[in-house]
Amino acid sequence: MENDSAIAALGALAQGTRLDVFRLLVRHEPDGLAAGDIARQLDVPQNTMSAHLGILARAGLVHSERHSRSIIYRADLDGLRALTLFLVKDCCAGNAALCAPLVAELTPCY
Repeated sequence: MENDSAIAALGALAQGTRLDVFRLLVRHEPDGLAAGDIARQLDVPQNTMSAHLGILARAGLVHSERHSRSIIYRADLDGLRALTLFLVKDCCAGNAALCAPLVAELTPCY
């Protein structure tokens, strides 16, 4: 991941509603949620939600797929992985013992 991509992703997440959307979508992996369901669950007008989802998509954090009349959004876990690795790639100057607590926190996700 390049600096510009990381800045775009972090910038997209640096807004409360978008952070809530992303976390909601991560919780609903792998099925995703329809745009209308996301808006209802977060009590955000649908046109405002569309703008937020567009920003997250351009930042590589969500992707969408049309299913009949609905658009289903999913967290882009590859984008999340790339961002996370970008942030911690040089963690602790390669000292695995210092990074162990971070790795231990992430391990339950698998």
